[in-house]
Amino acid sequence: MTQTTNRFLDEFAKLMTDAAGAADGLRKEAETFFKAQGEKVLRDMDVVRREEFEAVKAMTEKARAENERLEARILALETQLAQRGTA
Repeated sequence: MTQTTNRFLDEFAKLMTDAAGAADGLRKEAETFFKAQGEKVLRDMDVVRREEFEAVKAMTEKARAENERLEARILALETQLAQRGTA
């Protein structure tokens, strides 16, 4: 009886191991499918990637700083012109 029980348990353990392997394979396949579908939806929506957004944000900040610098320079030049015109 010990031999039969051990054989039964061995076969049962093998079956469970195979089932776990199949379930893991199915899980990986489902993850791959849903990831691909999600990426397709985002591509179709024309969503901007984070890297592109950060690059444009940095360019905008740099342009804004440059505009403020130029605005201050123009104001200083206008002030100088106004002073020369009244002098």
